[in-house]
Amino acid sequence: MDDVTLAGAAEDWTEAGLSCAPARRRSAETAVRKAYTLAGLKAPSRIVWLDSPEAGALAVALLAEPRTARFAGPGAAALAELRAQFCVDVPLGRSVRPLVRTRPWARARAELMRDLGPAGFARHWAAAARRPWQQVMEQLVTPLRTRLDAQFAVNTHPVHVAARAALLDVVHGQHDAAWLGAFPASPALAGLAGVARSAGWWWAYENVAVLTERPTAVHRDNVGRLHRGDGPALSYPDGYGLHAWRGMPIPPEVADELPRLTVARIRAEDNAEVRRVMLEHFGFDRYLAESGATKAHSDGYGTLWRVDLARDEPLVMVEVLNATPEPDGTRRTYFLRVPPGTRTARAGVAWTFGLTEEEYAPLAQT
Repeated sequence: MDDVTLAGAAEDWTEAGLSCAPARRRSAETAVRKAYTLAGLKAPSRIVWLDSPEAGALAVALLAEPRTARFAGPGAAALAELRAQFCVDVPLGRSVRPLVRTRPWARARAELMRDLGPAGFARHWAAAARRPWQQVMEQLVTPLRTRLDAQFAVNTHPVHVAARAALLDVVHGQHDAAWLGAFPASPALAGLAGVARSAGWWWAYENVAVLTERPTAVHRDNVGRLHRGDGPALSYPDGYGLHAWRGMPIPPEVADELPRLTVARIRAEDNAEVRRVMLEHFGFDRYLAESGATKAHSDGYGTLWRVDLARDEPLVMVEVLNATPEPDGTRRTYFLRVPPGTRTARAGVAWTFGLTEEEYAPLAQT
């Protein structure tokens, strides 16, 4: 395929990976059976549906060790779904993910490498998979897996322990769009591709396949990172959601606080990464104004402000006046964050242009 065709396929798969349409359940189940058949396996005797990756992992945990169903606590909603689908006492059997997903992927990659050679394969991969991999795998799957792993890790209940282990066996469904576009001609991947076009994350076991719905909403910033300040950035039909700010997952209780932040609350936050999220949402210039910032330096290029932060590097910003007037004749003021070791306003402005203080000497400011 030429690069233009591959780029078009990449856009198509990226769209599939970010889709928030309800799962096409019949198509997904047909594709699952095809994936098993292509792997030389009998189709699973049961296919069950859950409404989020969290619920899917919990369902796998309950089916892997049914005795955990007797414990009150996590997994109650997933257990109710399994009961409604008459699948509480069905043994999972062994994981067949290596046969259904890993082996066909490796075979397709080896065949394409053989046909194109290392240099040709690298070019093909860049054209077909670089964008969907970044937008889907890096910006969406990684934060979601990280959040689920952390969520299950904090609880030693047997269901959570087993759910965390289940994340190792997940097949990413629609999020396999990150790489499927690179192998459009591989018949071995037809089943996986069919699921990716129809459903969310899923688990493949000898006797049972556990499938999940696609998200109902995905909120991203201008570079594709999960991002939202007034609710979950990623939401699922059962209410499970991932809160994130510019790609960084944040606890729901922190997200709920963002609209009501105060200087005192930001100062009291122990987690440096969470504090930075709070500062960005609150506004650096507002924080400077309300926190009693110290004027560290002033020259013809601007004013350097500094605020010391407990257990973190200081907040240092340079205040500059736009040299180009607005239509009404006024000039806008901007606050630019600069490295904490900055000593002069000129050095701070220079840093924003990637220059040293000595190199920065504009003839005219714009």
